[in-house]
Amino acid sequence: QVQLVESGGRVVQAGESLRLSCTASARTYNAFSAGWFRLRPGKQREFVAAITWDFADSYYGDSVEGRFTITKDASKNTIYLQMDNLQPDDTALYTCHADKWRPSTVSKATILDGLAHGYWGQGTQVTVSS
Repeated sequence: QVQLVESGGRVVQAGESLRLSCTASARTYNAFSAGWFRLRPGKQREFVAAITWDFADSYYGDSVEGRFTITKDASKNTIYLQMDNLQPDDTALYTCHADKWRPSTVSKATILDGLAHGYWGQGTQVTVSS
């Protein structure tokens, strides 16, 4: 069982930046990627960003591309989400996810599916005030 612990969420002003961290208690041999989803008030869970452990290929949700950057430190079993130019609409509970194995066909869709059905943490709250 992989445990994911997120940190870094807090209240910020619009336009500010924030970096979230997610550390896994262990990275299974077959784990292929990790990433972030978010749950905004009154909306469905939304994909934010993902990164593969091998070549650090990254993927982003449409609403954050260009503002958010996902990185990894494999030596620490940790991924980071750098969030710039935060807006009130970014207010959400951000949860870290990790998949269980490499998809047979690697694509953004299969990676998202693996993350959504893998392991996830309790989340860290980000609140952006205007």
